[in-house]
Amino acid sequence: MNRPLPFDPIARAAELWEDRIGPAGTMAAVTGVMRVQQIIQSAVDGALKPHGLTFARYEALVLLTFARTASLPMRVMGERLQLHPTSVTNIVDRLERDGLVKRVPHPTDRRTTLVEITDDGRRRREAATDAVISIDFGLSGLTERQVEQLTELLTKVRKSSGDFSE
Repeated sequence: MNRPLPFDPIARAAELWEDRIGPAGTMAAVTGVMRVQQIIQSAVDGALKPHGLTFARYEALVLLTFARTASLPMRVMGERLQLHPTSVTNIVDRLERDGLVKRVPHPTDRRTTLVEITDDGRRRREAATDAVISIDFGLSGLTERQVEQLTELLTKVRKSSGDFSE
């Protein structure tokens, strides 16, 4: 990371926006969210890289770990991870190449292929989880209550945009 700036560029942009365009509250909030996303992404990528994982592949391993049978149809993985089927295929291809998952036939539906986490996948997921937990998933500087509040606020935005329907 570069040296910190001697001022908050988002606050400065908000002042200029306010002077030249109009109310800046939403612009500043969105710009802040986007910058924090970059910071978090960089921290998480750095924690996962030594484990040979991207966040998308890590999420897939976690999802399979959460599944009752440690396996899921690729279609269900895509729904739960909110990814396009092509993206799921690419993720599974890479995880399979690395020996972290395997494709197995569905026991009752010949048209469906299940993705199952392997023992190596479980071990890699555990080590990667320790790594991201050790950096608080890149979300530093907040109290536990503030993290809860942030999650509540972001959930409201996600729900109002149709991300899920409860």
